[in-house]
Amino acid sequence: MPRQVTVTLSHDLGVEEARRRLRDGFGKLKSSLSGGMMFAFDESWTSDNQLRFDARGLGQSIAGVIDIFPQHVRIEATLPNVLAALAEIITGKLQQEGALLLEKK
Repeated sequence: MPRQVTVTLSHDLGVEEARRRLRDGFGKLKSSLSGGMMFAFDESWTSDNQLRFDARGLGQSIAGVIDIFPQHVRIEATLPNVLAALAEIITGKLQQEGALLLEKK
């Protein structure tokens, strides 16, 4: 059964810098979302602060959205059956990669 996951990442970068980092670093998050499996991603910015994505691979699909807020970023995704069992691992990897992407430098 598909499983919904949500990851919230706090930041103090402001919306513009968080958006820039997500645009530049979404590739790193893709691998975390797909559990390292080969999925082809399509993504589109539906507004300045929202990225929608779909991924397909192994007869499965992932759908999700990333919303950017002034002090946090929220990633919501629906994992397919094949990845639902790995939801906690995937959530942990998203938190780790997202935190690295948004850490203040």
